[in-house]
Amino acid sequence: MDKYTGGLAIGLALLVSLLLGAAIHAWWLRRQARERRRIPRRWPLSPRVLANSKERQVWRWLTRAFFGHHVMIKIPVTRFTMPRSKEQGLHWYELLTGLYCTFTVCGGDGHVIGCVDVPGRFGLAEKNQRLKRGLLSQCGIAYIVVEADKLPALSEIRTEFLGEMASMSMDRARDESAISAARVSLRNALVRQRQTRNSDLSPLSPTPDSGRGTLHSDFTAFAGELQPNSFLTPLDSREADLR
Repeated sequence: MDKYTGGLAIGLALLVSLLLGAAIHAWWLRRQARERRRIPRRWPLSPRVLANSKERQVWRWLTRAFFGHHVMIKIPVTRFTMPRSKEQGLHWYELLTGLYCTFTVCGGDGHVIGCVDVPGRFGLAEKNQRLKRGLLSQCGIAYIVVEADKLPALSEIRTEFLGEMASMSMDRARDESAISAARVSLRNALVRQRQTRNSDLSPLSPTPDSGRGTLHSDFTAFAGELQPNSFLTPLDSREADLR
């Protein structure tokens, strides 16, 4: 009986020790979780650029190709796609949350028309490319991979993303924009010329000199009546807007 009682006491002591150890471990884990969630007074982070030198080169190229669109960088695919079934939404989000393209081109309405990847130092895995190409293609979104030192013609990528007719319309709009900018620049230049001419031909101030007051007043009146001439301003300059 004594042996039985002693064994039972030892067993209870071990059980209490195990429970106490489990409780202490659970408390320690909760404390560690709170420490990780706590906002630090000084963040252990430093700023960095969004894109490396090759990516910036492609970025500038895309802004020229799609001057009427928005070129965004490193946007997750989950930002511009959505699951067809809400029940599976969390599953697809966890699967695709780390998937993004280097650049995403979208219109003013926020709809994405195409994505561009720029391979890094170690290239871009073929499996990764197939995944994005298949996913984006089924969503009606174009996808290409370009090298910074082997960029295609601007018209080629516009046709790839917008179609031939839309690409031609975009080229025409760009030409019209350039003509409009040139027209505004010419108009401003003519205004500056007229201001300079009027300043140069302003009436002369009389000088407190001798008996030449009459000559100065006559010349002042004459200068105020001078008409524009081709020496100061081209003959085709005019007040009306250029058309």
